[in-house]
Amino acid sequence: MTETPQRNRPDHPGSASGGDDGRGSSLSKRGGGAPVGRGRTTIADGVVEKIAGMAARDVMGVHAMGSGISRTFGAVRDRVPGGGKSVTRGVKAEVGESQAALDLEIVVEYGVAISDVAGEVRENVIAAVERMTGLEVVEVNIAVSDVKLPDEDDDEDESESRVQ
Repeated sequence: MTETPQRNRPDHPGSASGGDDGRGSSLSKRGGGAPVGRGRTTIADGVVEKIAGMAARDVMGVHAMGSGISRTFGAVRDRVPGGGKSVTRGVKAEVGESQAALDLEIVVEYGVAISDVAGEVRENVIAAVERMTGLEVVEVNIAVSDVKLPDEDDDEDESESRVQ
């Protein structure tokens, strides 16, 4: 245990005031300042990409993320044991000390208003990233790379084995 500084001790041995001399209680705190000022927090680009990817996929009308090539490679990677689904597919983030900028590539469902879906994706991504990281999102660029037609098979179905 550390010894309490002399100024926090009672002025008189019989005093019940606890030595409160009107200077406030900041003297009894260790470290002398708010925890915010006691170190740095850095957030990796990949963390922001995961948050943005999940937020974008939550929007109705978004069929998939990424370009056709990245989705094809992703489908193959998903089939490899331990590969798992890539949440960051179609998302690129640039993260600074206090701000983030995002680029998303999406595939929309046929029949939805692309401008409405893009607006909802932008709102959802900004809200999620700012809430979870505290970073200011300065821009979210959205590229619509394809439209999923009702009669089209998914890219993931094409990579299935022909032999059963």
